[in-house]
Amino acid sequence: MQVAEVPRSAGEPRQLNRSLGLFDSTMIVAGSMIGSGIFIVAGEMAREVGSSGWLLLAWVIAGVLTLTAALSYGELAAMMPHAGGQYVYLREAYSPIWGFLYGWTLFLVIQTGTIAASSVGFSRYLGVLWPHIAENNYIIRPIHILPTYALSLSTAQVVALVVISFLTWTNTNGLKYGKGVQNVFTSMKLGSLLAVIVIGILIGWKASVVKANFGDAWTPRGFTLSGYTPSPLTAFGMLVALCTAQIGSLFAADAWNNITFSAGEVKNPSRNVPLSLALGTFIVIGLYLLANFAYIVVLPFSAVQHAPSDRVAATMMHAIFPTAGGVPIAVAIMISAFGCMNSLILSGARAYYAMALDGLFFKKAATLNRANVPGSALVMQGIWSAVLVLIRTYQPATGTYGNLYSNLLDYIISAALIFYILTIAGVFRLRKLRPNVERPYRAFGYPLVPALYIVCASVILVILFAYRPATTIPGVLIVLIGIPAYFLFRMRREPKS
Repeated sequence: MQVAEVPRSAGEPRQLNRSLGLFDSTMIVAGSMIGSGIFIVAGEMAREVGSSGWLLLAWVIAGVLTLTAALSYGELAAMMPHAGGQYVYLREAYSPIWGFLYGWTLFLVIQTGTIAASSVGFSRYLGVLWPHIAENNYIIRPIHILPTYALSLSTAQVVALVVISFLTWTNTNGLKYGKGVQNVFTSMKLGSLLAVIVIGILIGWKASVVKANFGDAWTPRGFTLSGYTPSPLTAFGMLVALCTAQIGSLFAADAWNNITFSAGEVKNPSRNVPLSLALGTFIVIGLYLLANFAYIVVLPFSAVQHAPSDRVAATMMHAIFPTAGGVPIAVAIMISAFGCMNSLILSGARAYYAMALDGLFFKKAATLNRANVPGSALVMQGIWSAVLVLIRTYQPATGTYGNLYSNLLDYIISAALIFYILTIAGVFRLRKLRPNVERPYRAFGYPLVPALYIVCASVILVILFAYRPATTIPGVLIVLIGIPAYFLFRMRREPKS
């Protein structure tokens, strides 16, 4: 394939081994997407939209957006099948600074924050099986470093750190170890999620609940309003509710693009990367819709809205199996979190590797170890993920502790949407700038399908900025902090005269 018009990072990808097949790549897509979100976000979404019909529609919107994005990314992935994925696409469509700002945010929050969240989620559900594991069972009690921040070491944090360290270590030993873990655990968690769905629909189905939830599926009730959010009883209010509900559904469906970071190690990437994006997202979105359907054929809608700690799946299983329902869900979530962490750890390091090759990240991250994987980038990612696990937020008014990564991930959803919109707009831009570059795969439904994503995601983004400024504006500020960092890396890269 001729790709002369699409420059690569210097020296890349000569030493990376192309050993990921279509099945491996699809498992990375699905494994990155399925974490603990699908088991918990439905509660908050249900409180925002207020009815079963609107809840399912919110998931349909998230599914359509994710699938259209994945189908559009396929063109860029086939054009530029190199390590770095979205970083490379933004760099080539616009300029290096746009690629860097995405990679900066990926390292600072998106990838590492999700790794931290998944590791603590794993620990929390291990605590269901072994109560000694808890976030308030301290080995080192919180040490306040600022009025609203502290460092602590609980038994749950120890487990999280051990899991991050273990998966980082296995991935430094070579791609065959990383993909082996990924294939096994993604297969297990797909099976676990499917089991939850089958149990809910075939065993837990309650005719009275179905009649109540679907007999009046479109009338909002029991919803919660925050700030000056309009009531979902009005048409505009429901539009706002559907858009704000996307914070939960898009977060649960996020990370589908992780395979693009590892494109330098995929066999026949021009075919397998686009195909794995389509297959993986289609499978997961289908399971997500079925899971939410299972929730609302078992539980009254008010029970979905007010599930303890938003553990909707656990509440559903408890309703079906009152004495043991929590155990299978705890195991399912632990499997999901473990597989999700492995996929994020494997993929994210390849983006920092590509940035370092361009002189836009720490130099050491550009090196491959004896196993032909970016070992230093993996270690850097693991260390920062561990830091995010250790730092706690503190509320002086209530004396309670939270998690820094949780706040950061709330902030970054809007920023991630901005980068997705820019990347898909890059399909249009590169068609104009480089019309003669070979495109083994062309975006499905171009120009309508990519344009549909841009329009719908932009509407969601505008509403989030209007009605959720406390969580959206800080995300943009995190991205903007990357501008001086970009010029610092540029200065280090350029030789002194």
